[in-house]
Amino acid sequence: MSLDRITPGRRGVLAMGMAAATAPWLTSAPNAAADSAAMQSDGPGIAELARRMAAGKISAEELTRYYLHRIDKIDRRGPGLRAVIEVNPDAMREARRLDGERRTRGVRGPLHGLPMLLKDLFDTADRMHTTAGSLALEGGRPTADSAVAAKLRAAGAVLLGKTNLSEWAGGISITHHPGWSARGGQTRNPYKLDRSPSESSSGTAVAAAANLCVAGIGTETNGSIVDPAAANSVVGVKPTVGLISRAGMIQGVPSQDSVGPIARTVRDAAIVLGTLVGVDDRDPATAASRGHFHLDYTRFLDADGLRGARIGVPREVYFGYSPHADEIAEQALDVLRKAGATVVDPADIPTAQQLENTETSIVVQAYEAKRAINRYLSTTPGNHPRSLSELIAFNREHSDRELLYVRQDGLEAIQALNFSEAEYRAALATNHRLSRTEGIDAVLRQHRLDALVMPTSAPPGKIDLINGDNYLGGSSTPAALAGYPAINVPAGFAFGLPIGITFIGTAWSEPVLLRLAHAYEQNSQARRTPTYHPADIGL
Repeated sequence: MSLDRITPGRRGVLAMGMAAATAPWLTSAPNAAADSAAMQSDGPGIAELARRMAAGKISAEELTRYYLHRIDKIDRRGPGLRAVIEVNPDAMREARRLDGERRTRGVRGPLHGLPMLLKDLFDTADRMHTTAGSLALEGGRPTADSAVAAKLRAAGAVLLGKTNLSEWAGGISITHHPGWSARGGQTRNPYKLDRSPSESSSGTAVAAAANLCVAGIGTETNGSIVDPAAANSVVGVKPTVGLISRAGMIQGVPSQDSVGPIARTVRDAAIVLGTLVGVDDRDPATAASRGHFHLDYTRFLDADGLRGARIGVPREVYFGYSPHADEIAEQALDVLRKAGATVVDPADIPTAQQLENTETSIVVQAYEAKRAINRYLSTTPGNHPRSLSELIAFNREHSDRELLYVRQDGLEAIQALNFSEAEYRAALATNHRLSRTEGIDAVLRQHRLDALVMPTSAPPGKIDLINGDNYLGGSSTPAALAGYPAINVPAGFAFGLPIGITFIGTAWSEPVLLRLAHAYEQNSQARRTPTYHPADIGL
């Protein structure tokens, strides 16, 4: 829906001006100084917003209008971040309805009245589309909410809209174009506008960083939450596979696909995480989470939570690809030590080199992705391609828009590769053995560790629509192949470009990782608000 149709008019501006009397950050006064100040503001966290709503100092309607105004000013105009692929045309109506419920029936949950954005992979039974950034799905609207959308509504969230992503979660092209889709265009990094937002939950991470929502939802197969979170100086939680249902989501590699929150603080991410967990018969992977999930992860947060912790540093493979990332990581290790943690250095993952061998991963990804895409296309209502082969044909027919910058060699490779079930099962078992029992779990046992920590990735490189991504290295593969949890936390900056660190642990160790990440965050205070800096020659 066009943002121009929902940009606040005179009444909207007056309403937000009244709210700003009790919430100075909540302003949309139509002048350049106010817009500049608003761009630099993070605003309060979830708990503080909930307190203000309970006290009657702000309403869901006012807050939703505020965020719609920010999207118009910062995302569509101004810096032109293009993080939001679509706004919910019924967002204001939802907000007013939730305000009415608060008055008559009380709150639904911890997110009551708070605007959230979802990656454009989640079905929503409303007037929004679900497209994976593809023009092929632009006309279809799902008839049922995804499990994630349903959980957010049950917690009282306002579904503000959907975020841009690397098309088909990066699967369209082997060269990768982070944050680009035919439907959404190129998402830009709010810290330096010519820099990559990383992928594939690009729009969600940028939206969270630029305060275009209270928090957002991303997905990860390998790095798609933690990498963009690092590149945009926000917190990204990739949970254990099965902690959150993927039902009603466009999946890529189900044995690795995970859903998680992206937010400006660990506390906000923890609050959102607790609203999404639970067993769901529509996603068999969630059965394993029984007895492991928690409805309130904030109870594990402790600013002194590093004291007595044992944290390992896997240097082989996961250090050395970027001197800037290494420097920030060394500073982070000093913070951990000063906060009372025992840092075991080195604590290498025994199978680190083998995990970077892509042969078994290619088998698993091609086998699962072909079936996942075919399943979604064939079962989702609408006038669109019904199979991967039809999707490839659609892209060729609309190459002037779909293939403007990218080749679809990723999709074509998935379609062409044919592995037997036996080959797939053997490759998956190898991935799990190397990443779990002989990998992460082995080093944790050997050194009696609570978690591992390493730089998440290099500083974001320049956007290159012609040649694609210049990826130097990262730390996401072990947790991705294992299906284990990982949390990125902002750690610092190199020449104004964000760098994060990632904590990873064994299955269902989210409480431990959140405790460590929160304590590090409180002791480091590394995050800064975006600068929206234009390109610099030589940087």
